Amino acid sequence: MTKPKDLGGAQAPEEFAREELRRHREAAGLTQDGLGERIFTSGAYVGLMECGTRRLRPEIAELIDKELGTGDYFVRLSRAFRSKQMEDFAVVAQLERVATAIYDYAATLVPGLLQTEGYARAVMRGGNPTALSEYVDGLVAFRLERARLLEDPVSPQLWVILHEAVLRTVIGGPAVMADQLRHIASYVRAHRITVQVVPFSAGAQGVLGSLVSIMQFADSPDVAYAEGPCVGQLYDDADLVRRHWKRFDLTRAAALSPEVALTLIESVAEEYATCAQA
Repeated sequence: MTKPKDLGGAQAPEEFAREELRRHREAAGLTQDGLGERIFTSGAYVGLMECGTRRLRPEIAELIDKELGTGDYFVRLSRAFRSKQMEDFAVVAQLERVATAIYDYAATLVPGLLQTEGYARAVMRGGNPTALSEYVDGLVAFRLERARLLEDPVSPQLWVILHEAVLRTVIGGPAVMADQLRHIASYVRAHRITVQVVPFSAGAQGVLGSLVSIMQFADSPDVAYAEGPCVGQLYDDADLVRRHWKRFDLTRAAALSPEVALTLIESVAEEYATCAQA
């Protein structure tokens, strides 16, 4: 299928890097020509980086950090956003916006579309313990922007299967977890999403991996996205997507019913709330 390049709305991670370059340059009182002269290139090239025609390369980023006094900020941005995983993830964020239905399985973390700000910030900071606050802020803002999809009362349909480990792994502390699980429960009670939970007692049944997302579209074939630590892959091959569907269906069969899952989610949320108040 043809992948959309720009659907508007959500800010992709590389867009964040471009905006940061423009913001820091202007804060330093430099024009594009002025910065270009200092980093031994042209103002036109700086302009191309700021509009996304040219990527922020690590060797250029090192010079920018030196001239703008930003430590290794832009070096780290350039390295983080040039990976294939980030390219695929940016496409996934765009595809979510045109999907009619999304089916997620998560083994360790709440899927991005359902994360609260507190939970998302704890996740981002955990994966980037020494990053500048601006960098983490950008990642959190990007994730929350994605979650705005659920403001539409109808589309996309969202069916989420969580392993019980997602509920029991304390991210950000008890208060954050209580808020996060109540957030999920509120969408279920509003009949906006369907959520199931694979209990620990299911054993090896229904174990898909870290994160799998399958998306359906009105006029295009399904696609699947699978993610693990430091790696993510988008699949549009029909056979591979069918294999992901088969595993998702097996997992769905091993999971608790939506009604029982909601009871468990709300019960665990209250446990966290009580712990936070202690």
